[in-house]
Amino acid sequence: MLDLSLSKPSEIVNLLCERLRKERLAQQMTQAEVASRAGVSTNTVSNLEAGRNVGFENVVRVAMVLGRAKELENLFLPQIDSLSDIMRYEKGAARKRIRKGPEDDYLR
Repeated sequence: MLDLSLSKPSEIVNLLCERLRKERLAQQMTQAEVASRAGVSTNTVSNLEAGRNVGFENVVRVAMVLGRAKELENLFLPQIDSLSDIMRYEKGAARKRIRKGPEDDYLR
């Protein structure tokens, strides 16, 4: 598997768009067929494959049509490697604003 941590966002977008296109072709589906099943326009599928800006919901719709929704399950899951990570995650689950203290002044 590729290590994307050293890639630029545009490189990751290009890689994923190419994978999407190859998956569609491997399933012998046209852009119009994918679009129809996903409830989006053919232009949306074309734009997605070309790496142009489309809504996140449309990405999810196309992934579902191509049978790849399962892969989205791990997206943005919390990284829990220890008991303290679990406690921090559960404590942070309640919605609240993050306040920056004087120690965060270097960010401004």
